[in-house]
Amino acid sequence: MTITVIGSGKVGASAALNCGLRELDDILLLDIVQGLPQGEAMDINHQLSERGSDSVVRGSNNYEDMRGSDFVVLVAGVGRKPGMTRMDLLKTNAGIVQDVASKIATYAKDAFVVVVTNPLDPMTYLALKTVGAKKSKVFGMGGMLDLSRFKSFIQQATNVSRESIQAMVISEHGENMLPLTRFSSIAGIPLHDFISKEVAADIFEKTRKVAAEVIALKGATVYAPGNAVATMVESVLKDKKLVIPVSTLLEGEYGISDVCMGVPAVIGSGGVEKIIELKLDSFEQEIFSKGVASVREAIKALPL
Repeated sequence: MTITVIGSGKVGASAALNCGLRELDDILLLDIVQGLPQGEAMDINHQLSERGSDSVVRGSNNYEDMRGSDFVVLVAGVGRKPGMTRMDLLKTNAGIVQDVASKIATYAKDAFVVVVTNPLDPMTYLALKTVGAKKSKVFGMGGMLDLSRFKSFIQQATNVSRESIQAMVISEHGENMLPLTRFSSIAGIPLHDFISKEVAADIFEKTRKVAAEVIALKGATVYAPGNAVATMVESVLKDKKLVIPVSTLLEGEYGISDVCMGVPAVIGSGGVEKIIELKLDSFEQEIFSKGVASVREAIKALPL
């Protein structure tokens, strides 16, 4: 039983640490950079040891070591730099993801695969087609990261416990993400009972723009993505059946086919067990449709 994280940079290491802190399984860090995954594994193991976690992390530069893994987290690729959109990464990361996904197909074809590499939705589609797995077993992380940011802004606006906040973000993980204030609540009470339309619009825009701000300030987002990955992995391994946003292949849902998009889904031991279709209003539908068009255009440029 192993969780393999491919890509041992900051986000990959954060994902490994978060999985280890939750004691989800033993973890393999894989990277082509000699020494990097081994060093990260040592550092993470030292923290896990002090915390009393019995998950063990090891590092490797050999893809064969992921043979038989139950879960593969695909983080490999070039990170987004200040001033770049996620789509700017398409050509560079497509080749990397296709190569890594082919290795997953060779050594861990039955694994669940969580894609983290940007641009998230096209890379999820590419990984799914390259691995050749059931669509329920390959899904992307973007919506969970966007959701963490959305919840943070809701908390700032309402000054209530973060634990009481329920929210949802769908559509493209990128410039056309859709934070759904209309479907968000505090302890079951509609969010719009707590805030004005103006504040809701402000939260909406902040959520869509904050990733670029974080990247401009510190160069990369690290901690929230690692936590998002661990939440998704945990929901599968423990069959928690969390309803969370993931990028998954649509086959008629929302009137869309053959595109991976961020939508709410039940995540359990079968992976993506059910896609939940929301009734979007005209404003929400317009943004969702723009996201679909953007991802569909990117898919056309993939090496498939």
